[in-house]
Amino acid sequence: MKAEKKVIANLNKCYAVAEMKFDGKRHLICAAEKEDPAYVFDLDGTRTDTLWEGPGGVMTLAQYPLSADDDPILMATYKFYSPNNSAEAKIVYYTRENGKWIMHVLCDLPFVHRFGVIRKAGEYYIVACTLKSAHAFKNDWTCPGRIWVGKLPEDIRAYSSEHQLELTPLVSGLYKNHGFAKVADGDDEFVLVGTENGVYRVDAPASADGEWSAEKILDVPTSDMLYQDYDGDGKKELLVLSPFHGDTLAVYKEKNGSFEKVFEAEKKMPFLHAVWGANLDGTEYAFIGNRQEDRELLAIHYDGGYVFDVLDAGAGPANCMYFRDGDQDKLIAANRETDEIAVYTLTK
Repeated sequence: MKAEKKVIANLNKCYAVAEMKFDGKRHLICAAEKEDPAYVFDLDGTRTDTLWEGPGGVMTLAQYPLSADDDPILMATYKFYSPNNSAEAKIVYYTRENGKWIMHVLCDLPFVHRFGVIRKAGEYYIVACTLKSAHAFKNDWTCPGRIWVGKLPEDIRAYSSEHQLELTPLVSGLYKNHGFAKVADGDDEFVLVGTENGVYRVDAPASADGEWSAEKILDVPTSDMLYQDYDGDGKKELLVLSPFHGDTLAVYKEKNGSFEKVFEAEKKMPFLHAVWGANLDGTEYAFIGNRQEDRELLAIHYDGGYVFDVLDAGAGPANCMYFRDGDQDKLIAANRETDEIAVYTLTK
């Protein structure tokens, strides 16, 4: 696979990317890690709006699933500036009012890093992960984080800083709670969470009186992961980046009820971070990026063995996202280490 790169904007410490649909169109969004803006682009990469000038601290972006086409609502993390500066972090949502985007607090959640919305049995739920719970000094990891859960309201506008959505801790004692992947399971969805303790599968209640469940499925320190059927045998494999902000990429396959390592990349890739999975014309691809040394953006697929294609080098992506634009396959990447937002047009 090859890629044609187009830098569409420069943004200091650009970090989070997402797609959002409103006004009858699809839009690309990129927000910053530090106290900087968030921009909106069309699929061609033309900047069409500024969501906010700051503050940032945006680790996650997600469209509120019940927002209307003419009344868009965007959910985001807020004021997570780094693992050492996130005690004031929270989950917020933005509404568009008279052409301006207005921020509202959904809930205060110190050190919240990732969250996602999943659908289960026709209902929407939120899963949020805190990287840690507190710290006394720089790089203090002695206070572990948690997985938090709750039912997402039909009317998110009912919540504000004065009346916040209540979340419940599901799993505690999780160190370096960093990885997050939403996985489709037929009409339902579940979440995989990557931590120093391992990988956890989180399922929402299957009925109104049901309960949440969390199961550790891999006992390997994990910074992030994907869950896809790379070898085409009908069973999904775990592609794992480890340890926290680490340099090792490995694939695990389920055998006899547990996951066993079947592949490990020879090349070490310091500060693995960007990760996205997609199916292109029947082939499962993993798009991976690292932020130190070669700072590459890679496309990985299986063809009798795992094949690595270098799409870009030197840019240092923090996050990337695949999207289809007409008959073209594309990626948007937040190249944090070079402050550039780029769109890559992919060809096999």
